[in-house]
Amino acid sequence: MPKNKSKKVPNKKHPHPAADVRPLKRKAKRKAEAEAAAAKAATKPQEPSPLASAEIPPTPEDTTNVSLFSDLGLAAPIARALTEMGFETPTPIQARAVPLLLAGHDLIGLAQTGTGKTAAFALPMIQKVDAKRPETQALVLAPTRELAVQVASGIHELARHTGLRVVPIYGGQPIDRQFRALCAGAHIVVGTPGRVQDHLRRGSLTLGAVTYCVLDEADEMLALGFLEEIETILAELPDERQLAFFSATMPARITALTKRFLRDPQHVSIEAKQRTLETTNQAYYEVAPGRKLEALARVLDMETPGPTIVFCRTRQETNDLSEALRLRGYSAEPLHGDMSQTDRERVLRRFREGHADLLVATDVAARGLDIENVTHVINYDIPFDVEQYIHRIGRTGRAGRTGDAITLVEKRERRQLKLIERLIGATIRPVRLPTAADIAARRRDVFREALRESLEAGNFDGQLAIVEELADSYDAAEIAAAALQMLWQIQHNTAMSTAAEIEADGEQPEQGMARLFVGLGRQDGLRPADLVGAITHEAGLSGRAIGTIDILDRSAFVEVPVLKADSVIAALRKTKLRGHKVKVQIAHSHTP
Repeated sequence: MPKNKSKKVPNKKHPHPAADVRPLKRKAKRKAEAEAAAAKAATKPQEPSPLASAEIPPTPEDTTNVSLFSDLGLAAPIARALTEMGFETPTPIQARAVPLLLAGHDLIGLAQTGTGKTAAFALPMIQKVDAKRPETQALVLAPTRELAVQVASGIHELARHTGLRVVPIYGGQPIDRQFRALCAGAHIVVGTPGRVQDHLRRGSLTLGAVTYCVLDEADEMLALGFLEEIETILAELPDERQLAFFSATMPARITALTKRFLRDPQHVSIEAKQRTLETTNQAYYEVAPGRKLEALARVLDMETPGPTIVFCRTRQETNDLSEALRLRGYSAEPLHGDMSQTDRERVLRRFREGHADLLVATDVAARGLDIENVTHVINYDIPFDVEQYIHRIGRTGRAGRTGDAITLVEKRERRQLKLIERLIGATIRPVRLPTAADIAARRRDVFREALRESLEAGNFDGQLAIVEELADSYDAAEIAAAALQMLWQIQHNTAMSTAAEIEADGEQPEQGMARLFVGLGRQDGLRPADLVGAITHEAGLSGRAIGTIDILDRSAFVEVPVLKADSVIAALRKTKLRGHKVKVQIAHSHTP
């Protein structure tokens, strides 16, 4: 790191810690200051922290009995956050590590990414940090800025009801912005070793009050050459502090660090959940911006999957996407956290019984789902972090079956995809988006296979009678070809007719009005004025005759008089909205 030359920084002459013994003197001074502050505090009665008054956690010997988060003795604000996030059952690393860390032990955790280790060290951290004290009390070191942001975000979510401030610091972000955040007060700092050391040199970060420190992905940090920075930072910590190292592997250099800095550490080792990764085919499709719905439809037509979970980030997106899929002829149901228990059970029952092929879900709503026959998981939106990704794809590839995990990725999301690949230690295979010709060929293959199964099953005596009647005038091959053509047309048109009959969003139009579906939405820049203008100019309908207009993210609905519906549809299909040819059809209608 370059040496800071600003005269305003009190530590400007502080050389690298390896160069002299000044850090030891400073450490001794801080220790003396901390002891003096503690002595002063001892004479003054203090209100207990609401987190510190939580139930005493299980002893290390009790950790095997932990089956729910409620067994861990976490404070009410933390328990509330866990409930809101849909967490009920701790992962093995959480069940074993949290009680040990709450009890004050140093810890060495051997666990792969995706095992839930962030919450394993974050939950005790949040409980131990006092929100009433403004100074930094906990530090997490992470190897990369992406992981630092991810971990900080995870801690922030878990601490949402505690009043704790979590600040990520990393290279690539303006340091003055981080300086302001640190000066405003940061109870918990999550940072990369280089940037943490930089702030220590500048004096914008001090570790004199830190009592809880975590090294996340310790082996990765050493592989990136951060050993010297880590040693310097750990040497800055007070004598009375708790340390936890989490690592996927335990190379000799990490073992040496643990012997030097940890005190009688407890060991927790969790085998990586490789089953899901090994039994799941992972692939991604690169999609043009704003064209994910079309891409998803192509993928579904090409893959012809069994029961499938499509993951979205928000409640609104699950509603919009499931609606758009139904209008395209797919049997889709939304699942999100705002649904009543009755609606949730109804949706899951329909999905389990095969009445719905697609479950469009948020991450929170899908937690705890145990549906063994899911063949595909599709990430409509790429997840923010790798643990979320692993949790999603863990919904398929179960009970010895092979599953498929597909991610739709826009160009701007490639970097996040590469980070996920690196952290899971696997390559996510790129696949070309299927063309219309590919899908047509696939449909023929599926149709041919279904026909073969029907021939093998037999039981078509009634149909044979029709063939025998026609056999005097036509060749048997011609009869079969004509029958196939009719069946093909029926199957091809079923999706369109089904889509047209669906009540788009449960909204009933006014008497005498027809509700039209428009295949463009807010993300395409569509506005109510665009629809009004197109209908009045192209269909000759007055603006006052147009009813309710609803603009969704990827689609829109407009009500027009039933007697004018056909002419409006014909007119809109001939024009362009926002530069796009538009799909228009009747969603629902009421006759007078």
